[in-house]
Amino acid sequence: MGRRHRPFFRINAVESKTPRDGRILEKLGHYDPLEKDEQKQLVLNMDRIKYWLDSGAVPSDTIAEILLRQGIKTKYLEEKSVRLAKARSQARAKGKFFNTAEKLAAQKAAEKIKAEEEAKVKAAEEAAKKVEAEAKAKADAEAKAAEEAAKTQEAEKAEQAPAEETPAAEPEQKEEPKEQ
Repeated sequence: MGRRHRPFFRINAVESKTPRDGRILEKLGHYDPLEKDEQKQLVLNMDRIKYWLDSGAVPSDTIAEILLRQGIKTKYLEEKSVRLAKARSQARAKGKFFNTAEKLAAQKAAEKIKAEEEAKVKAAEEAAKKVEAEAKAKADAEAKAAEEAAKTQEAEKAEQAPAEETPAAEPEQKEEPKEQ
């Protein structure tokens, strides 16, 4: 029952073959999830619910959970939990996921591992680049130092060479044009 943004649920005893909104056998209570007062949120006629359960009525999964919260255990809920546990163990034995929550958790774990591996690879690449850059800087510094040493040696040689090699000025010889 209810309307958009205002849910309201009736708890009824119905024949299993009747349509959802079909004829009801008996009204057993109601559930109003938006009610502020918790006493008015869930109203159940416990005597009649126990009567119908003893008569063989099978509660829906939701109603079975609600009744469990109220202290009434149903054999159908217990059977369902046993079936679920068996199905879960069979799925795990086959290496498959039982529900989407397990599948999503496994995917997130795989993505996390992949991201960690990528971070390690990236860190290793950055470390290699850093070592390479340091080696290149060291090589450049050595080359620069060697170049400066070579320049200072050439400058020393240049200073010594003019003092030693001052050749005497040779007179210029003029060539006379040849007559033919």
